Amino acid sequence: MNKAVFCDRDGTLIEERDYLSRPEQVKILAGTGRALRSLQDAGFFLFIVSNQSGVGRGYFTMEDVERVNRHMLSELAREKVDFKKIYIAPEAPESPSRGRKPSPQFLFDARDEFNVDLSHSYMIGDKLIDLECGWKAGVKSSILVRTGYGAECERASQGKLSQAIVVDDLAAAAERILRGEPVR
Repeated sequence: MNKAVFCDRDGTLIEERDYLSRPEQVKILAGTGRALRSLQDAGFFLFIVSNQSGVGRGYFTMEDVERVNRHMLSELAREKVDFKKIYIAPEAPESPSRGRKPSPQFLFDARDEFNVDLSHSYMIGDKLIDLECGWKAGVKSSILVRTGYGAECERASQGKLSQAIVVDDLAAAAERILRGEPVR
């Protein structure tokens, strides 16, 4: 079985911008490419799991999301980063959704499609719903990054983060994973 790292997109891999819809708005967070490459080199499959409610709210289209993703992947490919798959939940929060986080469904899909052992995998994100997605799927650890909404989430959700690891950014998360430190 394969081990994996599941990453939220906005605020975790790229700068958070409300309802990002254009490739020229994409700014990869510092150290992200190198961190992802180190995880990949250590044998982790990489996935993105992203809620894109702007589609469901009519702010932009799935094609806009795909253009943003293609641009981001092109930028990260310069560091030889290869994501196995990007899972997108385009529904608005109040709409029924199979995969919208905190649902663990996309992690289960990756488990089934790519033979991923969730108990040896990680979820990284900047919101409580990212962490909850990982916990519900049974990952080894859910990691909150303080980028994007992460610092705000840490302040607002302290009582709910006892099972989480909290770090400054994706590079610090990768370092913790690769050092094999005890995880919660």
